[in-house]
Amino acid sequence: MKLTAQSVAKIKPADKRQQISDDNCPGLNLIVQPSGKKGWAVRYRIGDTHRRMTLGAYPILSLAEARQRAREVFAAAAEGRDPAEEVRAAKASKPEDDRDKVSSLLTQYAKRHLKSLKSGATVKRELDRFVGAEWGDRDIHSITKRDVIDLLDEIADSGRTVTANRVRAYLSKFLNWCVERDILPMSPATGVKLVAKEKSRDRVLSDDEVCWFWQACDDLGFPWGPVGQVLLLTGQRLGEVVGMSDSELMGDLWHMDAGRTKNGRAHDVPLSKPVRDILAGVERTADEKGRVQFIFTTTGETPLSGFNKGRNHIAGRMAAIASKEAGEAVTIPHWTFHDLRRTAATGMARLGIAVRVTEAVLNHVSGTGGGIVAVYQRHDYADEKRRALGAWAGLVAEIVTGNVSSEKVVSIRGV
Repeated sequence: MKLTAQSVAKIKPADKRQQISDDNCPGLNLIVQPSGKKGWAVRYRIGDTHRRMTLGAYPILSLAEARQRAREVFAAAAEGRDPAEEVRAAKASKPEDDRDKVSSLLTQYAKRHLKSLKSGATVKRELDRFVGAEWGDRDIHSITKRDVIDLLDEIADSGRTVTANRVRAYLSKFLNWCVERDILPMSPATGVKLVAKEKSRDRVLSDDEVCWFWQACDDLGFPWGPVGQVLLLTGQRLGEVVGMSDSELMGDLWHMDAGRTKNGRAHDVPLSKPVRDILAGVERTADEKGRVQFIFTTTGETPLSGFNKGRNHIAGRMAAIASKEAGEAVTIPHWTFHDLRRTAATGMARLGIAVRVTEAVLNHVSGTGGGIVAVYQRHDYADEKRRALGAWAGLVAEIVTGNVSSEKVVSIRGV
């Protein structure tokens, strides 16, 4: 395309990143981001190697100025010099600029983008946990595609394939944000595929595993012991449980505002006596100002984190308990904290609890609670939820003590 000052100004953004070549200066490209931001880049060759170099943002750098800089790059390349390498070396010789550190940019990303998202806190936590911890002190321009792949492989090799896929998505959006803000010419995550295809999970803990899990939680104590037991007995999401505060508790009811739930719907969870006993046994930790903000916290300032390590502590103790009972090494199939939610739902089905009531307990808006039902059915199932969670807590107690029987299960079907 024969670019002119007027045509450059009039080019509109599209859904995808555009790269428009300048016919009057072959090798010079106008880059137009979906956000509408424009910039200049030049392609040149050093020997048999093709290189790419960012020249600057438009309109700070005009078409005429971009062509002049491109010609300077071509001249330097003709002399056997690598202009991009010279610029990189010049930057390296200067005092390090914290502005382009990954940690600084993650902070800016959280402030300017994630803060407005409902899932922002979760995304920030995962980016800090994996990306910030690994690359925090590095200059963003030093991150390569291979670095991205190595990071994701390391997460997947630790047995967290789903987490690796989530981090890939979060990281790609962060790097694209850097491109939109003219921090990077292009994202090093471009073309990086999913670590592995995800399969729908159907893992449910068996009665033996529930028993070992409960004993392991008792043995470990705070913080992961009571967290695990509350997760199993209430069937609620991990983030919702660890974010629980005393201000949300009203007698035997746990109330979460819309901002605290995944689907943005306020949710009431009746608390069975075992859950209330567990919560009463947790010693509260205050922050520096003497305020108790969270029930499950080790700092007083933030909710409990380090979920994978916590799960591993429980799983390791479960295996030890099971092996001691069997008199030989026992391998327990991998489970996740979310599988406890599925175990609770399956347990309620086993008790004959209606599916709609179970969905109300889980705060689901799908299945029988979706569509026209969600619009016109305003019954909150408060009494049914209370009976269901009470029956489930009773069944867990029977499983743990070894007194469960098919007759007992059948007798609860009227709940």
